[in-house]
Amino acid sequence: MPTVVLMDVSLSMTRPVSLDGSDEFQRKNLAVHGLNMLFEHMASNYRLEFTSLMAFSSLWELLVPFTRDYNALQEALSTLEDYDKTCVEAALNGVSNVVQQEWGSACPCQVVLVTDGSLGIGKGSLRHSLQTRKHRGDDKKFPLPFPFPTKLFIMSVANAEELQMTDAMDNLEELLRLSGGDGQIFTMEGPLCMKSVQAMFGRLIDHAYSPFHAVLHCGNLSSDVQVFPRPEPIVMDEEVEPMPRSVNIEVDEVGTGATDELEEEPSASQMAGKSPNFCVLLHGSLKVEGMVALVQLGPEWYGMLYSQADSKKKSNLMMSLFEPGPEPLPWLGKITHLGPISEAAENPYGEDDSKSPFPLQPSAKRSYAQNVTVWIKASGLQTDVQKILRNARKLPDKTQTFYKELNRLRKAALAFGFWELLKGVADLLERECTLLPDSAHPDAAFQLSHAAQQLKLASTGDSQYAAFDHNIAPMHTDFSS
Repeated sequence: MPTVVLMDVSLSMTRPVSLDGSDEFQRKNLAVHGLNMLFEHMASNYRLEFTSLMAFSSLWELLVPFTRDYNALQEALSTLEDYDKTCVEAALNGVSNVVQQEWGSACPCQVVLVTDGSLGIGKGSLRHSLQTRKHRGDDKKFPLPFPFPTKLFIMSVANAEELQMTDAMDNLEELLRLSGGDGQIFTMEGPLCMKSVQAMFGRLIDHAYSPFHAVLHCGNLSSDVQVFPRPEPIVMDEEVEPMPRSVNIEVDEVGTGATDELEEEPSASQMAGKSPNFCVLLHGSLKVEGMVALVQLGPEWYGMLYSQADSKKKSNLMMSLFEPGPEPLPWLGKITHLGPISEAAENPYGEDDSKSPFPLQPSAKRSYAQNVTVWIKASGLQTDVQKILRNARKLPDKTQTFYKELNRLRKAALAFGFWELLKGVADLLERECTLLPDSAHPDAAFQLSHAAQQLKLASTGDSQYAAFDHNIAPMHTDFSS
């Protein structure tokens, strides 16, 4: 999960802070100290994650694009310049652009906004942006919520009392709510000093950047692993009493033994590189064979492990989580029913691999497997209407085909709530009725008027005439005499 750090470099961040009666520091210095602490933690525990650094005042600037080089991020912090007033909305637009260009709109992202709680003044201030948010056109929409999943963490280089003296806290809480609510506002506790800012960023690290350690087991083999990003608890909507479900963490106790002291003791990394590691074995096997491995994360909760290449030379062992449940992949059936081929009465793939037991056929026919009507483009809808009109002009010879196409369109319109379509097609049928030539069979006029009347009744939404399972039947006529 990539991180965007958004650093406020407006003039209000240069306000002095007295530290224990010694030299004066600026709020910007406290913020830089806290961010350095965060980057050092991520360099040690989140080396595989990408992080970007942006600065903003009335405009925004991308200082460091997404990188794993935390030295570059820290160097950029040390050369920050001071600019003019605060404009949070412009900065959020910048975050949206940068993330979508690099990751698209499907990748979840964490945004760390570092500011002093000053919202700016006049037009462009956060206060003004939130007040005018609902009175804008589509071309000037407020950037929140972002088009991609996000967690917004607001780091305020001010204490809660200072923010509550104005409406700053209320506006920051509204900003958090608009982002989706998945985040938190952190404020400094006590006086503004290095110790307080360390404590504030420490709370952020504990909340969002604490490493996730687990043990991967496979029979008698096991390996300590660390997962990036940390798996989030999941709540299943269909449960009667939803409870967050978390990935199991197993901690094994590792014994230590005494060894004779060597003249040059090898480092821990050298020892780790020489000792067998099941995780390395599994990753190499999956990469070479092009296979995946099923993994159990908890009671009736599964996922899969696979190798994914970052580039031609680097690849990572990835884990994808399925939705909790005994049957997360319908075509695979229940996970607990899977087993080695040797235990089957006969080879389910046949002696020459000519067949496969998968996908399992569902007992009930899926709705998406039926021949349903879908209008993605206007041309598709136009084609269906023209088909009805062509058959209408060939009545009564095409009576059955006419009503078949008419009922197909009627069902689709009712499913989509497209009442205006029913009224429009009814008007077209009435018009066709008036345009019938003198040589036309008299049954054609009766059928067209009957069909138009039934569509108009259905367009009212009345349950008596707009039932989805109801079909319009041809009008019974007798011209034999």
